[in-house]
Amino acid sequence: MKAGSATARQAFARSEAAPAMALYEQVKEHITRRIQSGEWPAGHRLPSEHELVAQFGISRMTANRALRELMDQGRIVRVAGVGSFVAEVKPQSTLLQIANIASEIRGRGHDYGFQLIAAERVAASPDVAVWMDVRMGESLVHCVCLHLEDGVPVQLEDRYVNPRIVPAFLEQDFSSLTPSEYLVRNVPFDQIEHLVDAVLPTVEQAERLAMDRAEPCLLLTRRTWARGQTITLVRCLHPASRYRLGSRLRNDGNQGLA
Repeated sequence: MKAGSATARQAFARSEAAPAMALYEQVKEHITRRIQSGEWPAGHRLPSEHELVAQFGISRMTANRALRELMDQGRIVRVAGVGSFVAEVKPQSTLLQIANIASEIRGRGHDYGFQLIAAERVAASPDVAVWMDVRMGESLVHCVCLHLEDGVPVQLEDRYVNPRIVPAFLEQDFSSLTPSEYLVRNVPFDQIEHLVDAVLPTVEQAERLAMDRAEPCLLLTRRTWARGQTITLVRCLHPASRYRLGSRLRNDGNQGLA
């Protein structure tokens, strides 16, 4: 067995310690982590079903289901008779800094409002564990809040925070300092990632945002890191008719957001 295969098998065996995650989910997580880390870039050929079976000691059916679901999620493409490859990423808007929505709204001369919907400890789901780069079931802080402009909802914020890096997060009064402001002021970060997608809200999200279920939204997903550890994952949902996302960079290096 090659050294790389042995390492992968050992990592897979460790992940099996979480009995709630099915074997095909563990294979998906293994592949997804390598895609998100950049180890397997767009166009990279994935191991075949036969190679996954030999590498992890799983059935052909398990390997097939893992690859099929990754294809359905748009993470990989499968070419009959050729193999499976990492899918090209969607074009991304370059947002160059963390926006302070409270300051933006007040800067326009409007009233800023804040509603805390939830703030609690939760166990990391498989999806969130991959995004946060933690083990499934690990304790995280989950915070959901609503930002309003002149009483009208403009952003629904759904955030996960790593309590090992930010142990005092739940103790804060976010009515006076938003979660984003608190993190920026108190937790230095050295990497930031912004992803922007056009989506339709769920029924619950549409109700929170006081909007029609058929109206499109802009979804901003942000992650920040410090010394290789993920600090926070936040998904900010905005009614497209009420909010705009963009950025501006001057040639002297100063940044701005629109």
